Parts: sequence; C-alpha cells; structure tokens
Amino acid sequence: MKGMYQELGISEEVFAYGQRVEEKLQNRFAEIDRRAEYNQLKVIRAMQNHKVSAECFMGSNGYGYNDLGRDTLEEVYADCFRGEAALVRPQITCGTHALALALMSNLRPGDELLSPVGKPYDTLEEVIGIRASKGSLAEYGVSYRQVDLLEDGGFDWDGIREAVNSKTRLVTIQRSKGYQTRPSLSVSKIGKLIAFVKAIKPDVICMVDNCYGEFVEEKEPLEAGADMIVGSLIKNPGGGLAPVGGYIVGKKECVEQAAYRLTSPGLGKEVGASLGVMQSFFQGLFLAPTVVAGALKGAIFAANLYESLGFPVLPNGTEQRHDIIQAVTLQSPEALVAFCEGIQAAAPVDSHVTPEPWAMPGYDDEVIMAAGAFVQGSSIELSADGPLREPYAVYFQGGLTWYHAKFGILMSLQKMYEKGLADV
Repeated sequence: MKGMYQELGISEEVFAYGQRVEEKLQNRFAEIDRRAEYNQLKVIRAMQNHKVSAECFMGSNGYGYNDLGRDTLEEVYADCFRGEAALVRPQITCGTHALALALMSNLRPGDELLSPVGKPYDTLEEVIGIRASKGSLAEYGVSYRQVDLLEDGGFDWDGIREAVNSKTRLVTIQRSKGYQTRPSLSVSKIGKLIAFVKAIKPDVICMVDNCYGEFVEEKEPLEAGADMIVGSLIKNPGGGLAPVGGYIVGKKECVEQAAYRLTSPGLGKEVGASLGVMQSFFQGLFLAPTVVAGALKGAIFAANLYESLGFPVLPNGTEQRHDIIQAVTLQSPEALVAFCEGIQAAAPVDSHVTPEPWAMPGYDDEVIMAAGAFVQGSSIELSADGPLREPYAVYFQGGLTWYHAKFGILMSLQKMYEKGLADV
C-alpha cells in the first residue's frame, strides 16, 4: 500500500503521518457507516413505496407530458425527505438557481426576506440584491433583513424577535457554513429556530438551504418544521451520477409556486422533459447515502490531520457533523493555493492541470477551485475551494469514495510539505 501511494507522489513521511491519524478514527467511521445504512434503507423504502420500475428510466422529450420517471422521482423525493411535494428537474441548473427559484416564486413585491443566520452564501447576494444585479429580488420590491449570529455561533434570539415584522414573508436558513468560518447547523438547531420564528409569526415560510447536508443525519429539516428544503443534484443527493439538476421539496403550495415560476403560469409541473437523465437521477439517489458517508469520512480525516498540524479547523476533529464541508484556515494565500493544487493533483480527471485564482461569476473576491470531476462543478466529488481573502480558509468537500477523499487530503498535505508550509 505504501508503495502504491509513493508511486502516486505521496512521500513516506506524509503517508506515515496520515496512517497515524486514520488509526484513531475507526470508531467515528463505524458510526458514519451505521447512519449510512439507515439512510440507505430510507431511500430503498421510498423507491419501493412508489413502485420505481424500469419504465421510469425511459425519459421524455418535447413538452414532457405524462413523464412517468419524472413524476415518480418527485414522489420518491417527497417521501424520502418527508415533504408533501417535490420539484426535481434537470432544468434547474444549480443550487443557486434552485434557491432563487424558491425565493422568487414565494415572495411578492412588498414582502421582506429575513436571514436569521447572518450573511448568505456569496452567490445569493446578487439574487437578493445585496450586490446590485439584474433581476434581483430588490428590483422586484422585496426587501431584505439579516440578523448575524453571535460570536459563539449561536442565534441572536432577541435580534430575531425584533427583526420579524408584518412584512416578513420568508425566512431563509442556510444549513451549511458557505464561505464563512461559522458552525454548520444541525437539524435539531434548525428546528428550534423555526419553532421560535413561527411562534412570533405562524404564517411565515421557513426555507432551508439544504446544500451539502442531505443524508448527513438521519433526519432532514422538513422533519424539524421547515416548509421547504432546497438543494443541488450535483451535491449530496445526486450521488455523483446526476449530471445536472436541483430540487425543492416541502409544502405542496410552496412547491407548486416554484413549478409555476420554473415553467409558466398554468403549466407548472405538467411540462418539462427529462431528456434521458432519469436513470442517473434514480441511481444517484440510491447511492447517495454511501457516497455521503465516504465524503464525511474524508472531512473528519482532514479535520483531524490538519488540526494536529496546528491549523484551525471547523468543525474540529471531535465535533458531530451536520454537512460534508470541512473548513481549514490556512492563514496565507500560498498555503491556500498549495492545498488546492494537491486536491487537483489527486483527481481522476484533469490531474495534470494547475488551479489558479480567478474572478468567478457571482463572487466578490478571486476564488481558487480544485475539482477534477466527472461532472463539472460537482462538489460531491472531491473538491476544494476558497476565496483569496483573509483568513485564507479552504473549504474541502466530497469524495465519491472514502479512499479517494483520503488520497486527496494526503496530496494536499504533500504539496504544502514540499513548499515548507506544513511540517510532518
């Protein structure tokens, strides 16, 4: 085994260091496997409940009327995530598109959007209108308010109580940390926040950005009182097989509003051809629990390895996980770039290219991204990225298998070790 890693560029010193870290994690890994087994059975139960058949993989073109696979898949998603209805479509291009769709379909001019968990993910700033952009919610007369988290990452209950008002129509809760060094939110904490908000204003819509969180826990946010959960199929629920797509699951009224916005008033969910992607969507969902388990093992391994080297990590090496993202504060642009070079060098695709920072659309700072993926931008596959700004934190996620995630982390350390940025 050591010889194989050396053949792939991992030095004896880095390999040995990784082995010492891994040996201490076997109990954590066993717990992840147990949870993956539970979630695997949950997915199988949903597929059996709705009689998934080979005919569901046929696909459709044109208008897509009476698409058996599309309609069955949406029933499976609703069952699996405990919602009344679901919209799962290849026409939803990414997670940001899914979130924009959910927001723009359920908000009207004069409404106010509230984020009680601080600043949203960078790409949502233009959707909301925090940064000016064509077609933003602000252009349509939707106002925005946010309540920052406290310094310890907790909710500012008094600030939230004060912020909720007669105009508050929708509350957006970002489960994952995004490009911030704040804790990701457990389903339990999300449930407490939703209960608090609805006690103030019962008719408010609570939407959870569930990206990176699916199948990490046994329960999902809809089971904790959310009205909508939203995500991308090229993250957790696509299992690495979905080539495109996004989903919205939740209350029937919220999902129908989104369907009418995605297609057209009067048409809604009735149209939208699946264009031959149904087998990948079904099979990706089937594989998702075990794929997510591999990604979680990689995140825990990364946390423990880099924490032991003296780098601040979030979550730390012992904390429970609520998404697949691992933040490592590398404290210099050189270390951030070296880390990403290592992740790229470990990829099965495009391992020969070198990632460089660039002005990525939707972001305010230059961003470096490493991802040698089978699906472009698929962050359930091994990937790492971060904005070139202090404190120079990198956000590592994914790995279709634990073994690939492990190799990627070792290679990231190898690149830093070779440049004198980390000492093993």
